[in-house]
Amino acid sequence: MAGDEDIEESKSVLSTLKAWGNNPLPPMGLATLITALHFRPFQTLPMLFTPLLVFSSYLSVAGFKIDSAGMTAAWSGMYVLLASRRRPATLRKKFSIGGAVRLTAMGLGAANCIAGGYTYAVGDRQAEEEERREMNRWGVYKDD
Repeated sequence: MAGDEDIEESKSVLSTLKAWGNNPLPPMGLATLITALHFRPFQTLPMLFTPLLVFSSYLSVAGFKIDSAGMTAAWSGMYVLLASRRRPATLRKKFSIGGAVRLTAMGLGAANCIAGGYTYAVGDRQAEEEERREMNRWGVYKDD
């Protein structure tokens, strides 16, 4: 019985990861946090991530969930690597509102990287294409 519970719990964790990777909101949330951190004063390199994450969110809404998850994983992971290089000068700056937002952005980026990577790795492209054809958003697919 304990083995069955472990399998069910494992499936729920994996299904949660896949649901997170398919969702368009996490990359948009990370883009919002990046903008809050790096817009004023404007920092060019971190702000390059924002339009890429917004486009990834759009891809997910458009029906390309697997590709969106891969793009989100890649750019979120790159942002976490970039943000982890920076060290606050003083202990006081580390425990401020800006430090909390930075920590949240890095945590969300790490979660996006893990969930998006998992979703991209186990995604079923044929099922995704069938779902897109069934939805036929914007009338792209013609009835034969």
